[in-house]
Amino acid sequence: MSDHYNDEVFAKRVPAGKRTYFFDVKTTRSGEDFFLTITESKRTGEDTYEKHKLFLYKEDFGKFVDALHEAIDHIRDERLPDHDFSDVRRLQNGQG
Repeated sequence: MSDHYNDEVFAKRVPAGKRTYFFDVKTTRSGEDFFLTITESKRTGEDTYEKHKLFLYKEDFGKFVDALHEAIDHIRDERLPDHDFSDVRRLQNGQG
């Protein structure tokens, strides 16, 4: 059992212009399970940031990823058919 609640075991920083996204895997209180936090940090001033955090648990991973890809597929197929989405792995091979 972990003595440290929410120990971070993985972190990925994704810079995106004025926004930065953080994907952090943390342990639960028991230390026997894990969850994902996704944080959007947006610069709102010279030294100020606005942050939004989403907590995602393993039982929701599949539903979350499916819905994300469904939304991206809709944008690709219905809203921006001429945009190059080759940087989105799932869409590179025409999957979706």
